[in-house]
Amino acid sequence: MKFQQWNLTPVSEEAVTRLVGAGFPYLVSCVLASRGIDDPAAAAEFLLCDHRLSHSPLLMADMDKAVERISRAISDGEKIAVYGDYDVDGITATVILVDYLKSRGADVLHYIPRRIEDGYGLNPDAIDSLYQQGVRLMITVDCGITGVDEVAYAASLGMDTVVTDHHECKDQLPEAVAVVDPHRADCPYPFKHLAGCGVALKLALALAGPDREEALFSRYCTLAAIGTVADVMQMSDENRAIVSRGLATIHHSDFIGLHALLDEAGLADRVITSVQIGFVLAPRINAAGRMGAADMAADLLLCEDPDRARELARELCELNRERQSVEQGIYSQALEMIDALPEDQRSALVLADDTWHQGVVGIVASRLSEKYSCPSFMIHLNGNVGKGSCRSWGGFNLFAALEECSDLLLGFGGHELAAGFTIEADNIPAFRRRINQIAREYRGGQVPISCLDVDVAITQPGRITLEEAEALDELEPYGAGNLRPVFCLCGATLERVQNVGQNRHLKLRLTKGSAQFDGIFFSATAESCGCPPGSRVDAAFYLQVNEFRGSRTIQLQMVDLRPSLTPSGREEESLALLDRCLKGGTVLPREAMRLIPSRDQFVRLWRNLQKTASAGRLTAPYLPLLRSLSASVSGNDAFARTAFSLAVFAERGLLSYSRDGDEITVRLTDQGKKVDLEQSPYLHRLRDILDQPHRGGGAQ
Repeated sequence: MKFQQWNLTPVSEEAVTRLVGAGFPYLVSCVLASRGIDDPAAAAEFLLCDHRLSHSPLLMADMDKAVERISRAISDGEKIAVYGDYDVDGITATVILVDYLKSRGADVLHYIPRRIEDGYGLNPDAIDSLYQQGVRLMITVDCGITGVDEVAYAASLGMDTVVTDHHECKDQLPEAVAVVDPHRADCPYPFKHLAGCGVALKLALALAGPDREEALFSRYCTLAAIGTVADVMQMSDENRAIVSRGLATIHHSDFIGLHALLDEAGLADRVITSVQIGFVLAPRINAAGRMGAADMAADLLLCEDPDRARELARELCELNRERQSVEQGIYSQALEMIDALPEDQRSALVLADDTWHQGVVGIVASRLSEKYSCPSFMIHLNGNVGKGSCRSWGGFNLFAALEECSDLLLGFGGHELAAGFTIEADNIPAFRRRINQIAREYRGGQVPISCLDVDVAITQPGRITLEEAEALDELEPYGAGNLRPVFCLCGATLERVQNVGQNRHLKLRLTKGSAQFDGIFFSATAESCGCPPGSRVDAAFYLQVNEFRGSRTIQLQMVDLRPSLTPSGREEESLALLDRCLKGGTVLPREAMRLIPSRDQFVRLWRNLQKTASAGRLTAPYLPLLRSLSASVSGNDAFARTAFSLAVFAERGLLSYSRDGDEITVRLTDQGKKVDLEQSPYLHRLRDILDQPHRGGGAQ
């Protein structure tokens, strides 16, 4: 079980019926209803993706100044440098602007900092190098908004700077020729959530003018879509238009390097969704920056030679495999470090090590935030200085939190969901204490637990068909504010499990009623999943269509798997009988026989409890615990007798228990105490029922 708590969204059956009646597919209707879209007109509006941009780029503050200065540089033949960033957003932003400027005949080069040597954002050594190459105008993309000192340094050399960025702004803006960032307090641009590549696209459109907007959007929408999805931007307004159009036209892109990458990644002949962008394409582009070769990804996307493009695509995929290996090593180390942390340092995870690869710690932070449901801060130490990457969880604003810790930091930048910072090693303990205090206050003092939000608990598994799974693409593009829907089946049977992929992943089969489903659970094994074949389980998953040798089938991509918290019909009947018995209601002799354990069953159950309870205490989901303990009782009525035995043990003072939602906490009050269970009023009453004349029967 990956998540301690599943939050199941209540779905109005009436709303689903209304949407299905209006012609929307069943599963799509379920997801829409779970997200509060229960009116057919609202549903149609939500699903309709406009492939046009809504707002003029000239609405952005300083966009007119940026256009004027760049246009003058093109006319005068000045050397221009596009200064990007090493992530997917920064790389695609760089490629968009460089490609456009070249189309205008500009003398342009690009510079993408090396993550390890240069760090994030502008740096004086790079500015010196660009100046010596003759650059007199530097345009930043996806960076620069916090580069006050660096922009001033460039100006002192005689180099102008146009800043374009999408990250949060500090109080002081760089004194550049133009600062284009929708997050500027004085920027009237109505949509604040463009990615860095989205801002770069807007700059290209502003430079070209309204007559060429359609042609340029058609050329660059796919690159902008990749960067927007990879940067996990809010999927609404113009981002939705960018990504939906980019996905629809990706196989018709003008960029040879992109086609080479699609081919190398096995996506050349497949329908591309945001899922493929996020989990297949983006990691390969990102690997270049993470492993210190961001120029390789930019060179690939700008490449005009098909043979060279294929070569670069192969190298990029190899870098991604290397990144995966390094990432897994760091992740394993981090888990061991977290196990040793005291409770007051788990509201926000702050981990540091001098052996970690600086380019990979950010993606490990993302995995930790998901696993532990809290913000994570991973710091690569180099001597007395650490460079950190952090990822948010549950709406925690990283940029604001880092501002509150600015006196402990050498520098920081980013936005509310992801950020980077530098810190002296001696300040890490104080930073850990303060960021945990901020996180605790944000949570209201509650200890974080890992939570999974489930959109739809499927009550009619027979309606999960290939057509219905394919129809879920209507909900695309997925992203922040429109996440890929998570479904669950409660009370399914785990028919079989098999380790695959060199024992790194789990293949499984589930049944529910007459419906049968195959699934894949990445990074899980038969030994670690906690559910043996034949057990009753709750399964949370994404629905996907698996293509293999020309055949298309439904596959469940597992998100989590747990012993079922929903009772079977027999279990529900047993619990109702127990409740009736304990409250003094009518119990028939045959029902009494179902509840009464033999002395041997009492003894075996008690010993099982002693073995299971750590230090005399046990907290676990109620139904799975009863099923587990039932193994020591055995027989057709093992579940009912186990539940009844717990009530007898509690009444006799051997233990106490309390229920909180789905969980039960059992405390063994005196494990060495000698107690006569036959004196239990519950047991007496059932035996009296069995001993009544003409009823017959007895305990088994």
